[in-house]
Amino acid sequence: MVARRRLQEEPAQNLYFNDAQVRCITTGCSVLDCVLGSGWARGRVSNIVGDKSVGKSLLAIEACANFAQEEPRGLIFYREAEAAFDVPYAENLGLPAQRIDFGPEGIGTSWDTIEDIFEDLHEKIALCKSRGVPGLYIIDSLDALSSRAELERKPGEATFGLEKQKMLGKLFRQLIRAMRSADMSVTFISQIRDKIGVTFGEKHMRSGGKALDFYAVQILWLSHLGIIHQTVKGVKRATGVRIKAKCKKNKIAAPFRECEFEIQFGFGVDDVGAGLEWLEEVGALKRLNLVPAKVDEYLKAAAKSTPEQFKELRHKIRDAVVAEWALVESRFAPTRKKYG
Repeated sequence: MVARRRLQEEPAQNLYFNDAQVRCITTGCSVLDCVLGSGWARGRVSNIVGDKSVGKSLLAIEACANFAQEEPRGLIFYREAEAAFDVPYAENLGLPAQRIDFGPEGIGTSWDTIEDIFEDLHEKIALCKSRGVPGLYIIDSLDALSSRAELERKPGEATFGLEKQKMLGKLFRQLIRAMRSADMSVTFISQIRDKIGVTFGEKHMRSGGKALDFYAVQILWLSHLGIIHQTVKGVKRATGVRIKAKCKKNKIAAPFRECEFEIQFGFGVDDVGAGLEWLEEVGALKRLNLVPAKVDEYLKAAAKSTPEQFKELRHKIRDAVVAEWALVESRFAPTRKKYG
């Protein structure tokens, strides 16, 4: 795929399929929004799971960018526990760094334990509620967090055990209703772990036990499909990766929906390319009356368009994706009610 022209985003209408009472934060990708049921559910817990370099942090960054546009007074908290966050690169992807609270010491704030997050989240929920504004709270990542008890142990002593699971369960039991009432959206980023000795069924897991499985409204698993290369003047470089996303739990829309999209380095999720490819897959591309009609040829032509033309095109594709997704889903809906 050729590089696409960057454009300034504007708040998207994202109440696609779920109950109108469930407001959402757009992901920045129309097809992925549809997979989730309109985007990331607000006032609830979501979980992004995947291996390295599959766009977990990138999706969190795009969520922050879209939330900042949708809620000019909203508060955004990004708790970076891996000590690997590159602010200039994230700003290049659209992160409004001036709106982000990274902690009392800025991006260098240490977030070492579940207890640290527990206490901080409690304070930030109270802050949002007192100001009467919504909030977005990102934990990147759950796997980098320890416990105060573990940090006090000596090397060689028994380690974490079930402490993380117990702490997460306690956190959710005490704060889940407060999150909802304060309109605080909380996103946990998790890395996958291999299940040793498993030869059938699910071969991967993520840390934290069953607490996230129970309390998260949406659990999105990302997997790596391949590397995208581009050749310019005889020089070949990797310019992105292709990702598959599957929503394994969804309480605001039908679960187990999936899609594919490309992530372009320094740009983010390729919304236009993903939308066109999905429309072509379901045989609906002709409804857009595109000239030329083939996806690759059209993307090459679109790359030469003005920012205003590209913006108009993106909205056109988004509307087509949403309408077609709703039509496809209606074909699988039950034809009658079981009761009544």
